[in-house]
Amino acid sequence: MLLATLYLDGAAPAPQGSWLAAAIHTRGAWAGRFAVAFSALFATFTFLRYKAELKQLSEAVAHERIRLSALAAHVASAGLFAVASTGVYGDGLRAFDPNLVAAVWMFAAAAAIVFGALAFLPWRFWLEIRRTTGLLWMGAAAAAALTCAGATMFRSLWAPASRATFHLVELFLTPFVRDIVTQPEALRIGTQRFTVTIANECSGLEGIGLLLVFGLMWLVLFRHESRFPQALVLLPLGLVTLFLLNAFRITALILIGNAGAQDIALDGFHSQAGWIAFNSVAFGSSLVARRWSWISARAPAKAEELAPDPTAAFLVPFLAILAAGMIARAASGAFEWLYPIRFAAALGALWFYRRSYRQLDWNWGILAPVTAVAVFLLWIAADRMSGPAIPMPAALAGASAGVRNGWIVLRIVGAVFTVPLAEELAFRGFLLRRFTRADFESVPFQAVSWVAVAGSSLLFGWMHGGRWVVATVAGIMYALLVKRTGRIGDAVVAHGLTNALLAALVLFFGQWQLW
Repeated sequence: MLLATLYLDGAAPAPQGSWLAAAIHTRGAWAGRFAVAFSALFATFTFLRYKAELKQLSEAVAHERIRLSALAAHVASAGLFAVASTGVYGDGLRAFDPNLVAAVWMFAAAAAIVFGALAFLPWRFWLEIRRTTGLLWMGAAAAAALTCAGATMFRSLWAPASRATFHLVELFLTPFVRDIVTQPEALRIGTQRFTVTIANECSGLEGIGLLLVFGLMWLVLFRHESRFPQALVLLPLGLVTLFLLNAFRITALILIGNAGAQDIALDGFHSQAGWIAFNSVAFGSSLVARRWSWISARAPAKAEELAPDPTAAFLVPFLAILAAGMIARAASGAFEWLYPIRFAAALGALWFYRRSYRQLDWNWGILAPVTAVAVFLLWIAADRMSGPAIPMPAALAGASAGVRNGWIVLRIVGAVFTVPLAEELAFRGFLLRRFTRADFESVPFQAVSWVAVAGSSLLFGWMHGGRWVVATVAGIMYALLVKRTGRIGDAVVAHGLTNALLAALVLFFGQWQLW
């Protein structure tokens, strides 16, 4: 869907004489939003409401193999979809009836979804999901439709909500700024040094709409675990909190810009703070709903329910790096000065779960440095083909020696120690074995499947953005190393040595594009 959104232009004229293609152009974006909203809501609340049933289903299909015939049909359907797209969104396939091409386009899209689902899990699993979740699909569909249809209604409220946000920001700024610059008619506010315009999209209503749908579904699905009418207080509390946080976000944006860090305000904080606020309120609402005794009717958790999840020890350090990275980018401008908090977050998570890693084999042999050198050579070869070298960022070069050297030291320590540990625990320690069997801790590294090697490596590559191809190959090499030796220590050492060699190239040869 992401590729289709990028390459298919709904604003382009529909083929003449095709009412079906015209309908696709008109309603295609709406259908796409509905599909995303429905999938997210259904999957989320299926997991939250039917976790025990899902665990039983998972155990029942844990040993199912990928159906290559269905996977091939999926690829063929996607190819047919791509070909038909040239006729629905372009001038291709003129020799065929445009309505027929549009019908084939819709059929191919549906077939790609169905065959993709059947490639990984059999029909009986999907039917059992349908039986287990009951009418949840109807609730998710209604909520998704409400979310999409509500966009028009929310647009009509954007103007008054933006004005309310404007006055809140003015109120919040008063204790910090003596001479506030305001242009109420343009919704422009700030200081003598830095001002912002509160656009419609900054009103906070989009996040409020999502939170409202999430909260309503929560109350419906967990009505037997909640006390009514007390539980209804979660909705206004969450909505008001998110609206106030949006005003705080804009206030902080102005204060950061007024302090002279305009690049941080515009490039980092502006793009990340809203997303952080929404996730914080949604997550906080979930915790309150389950743990506030005035609202929750759940019995106290038993000892066995409080047992640590073995998955967490493998994933939390990596997730901590991602979360810290979001915060670091939000508080940084063109240059990420707060990169060291990634190191601190990973180190804290690794230390917290240190006892969980005792059963792993941390020894390593000669194959680890050999693999490290091979990945290093592959990485720099790919880098040479991607473009010219980039010098040290101007912000870092212009800093004092102490600040610059301190940042570089923590960047190296993170790249050589905490990042390899966190990533290898997540991708080789967990995913590589989890792709093989649900009970991943019982899977010897030598017994992992080739599908697991490919799947975990593709995800590892995807996490590296524009370098995903070479990162995928590197992931395969690390996975094969673990499969050969049976020790995660080999992969950690190889990964760390690769990063150390890249760091040396950055520092001694000025190849800063590698960082």
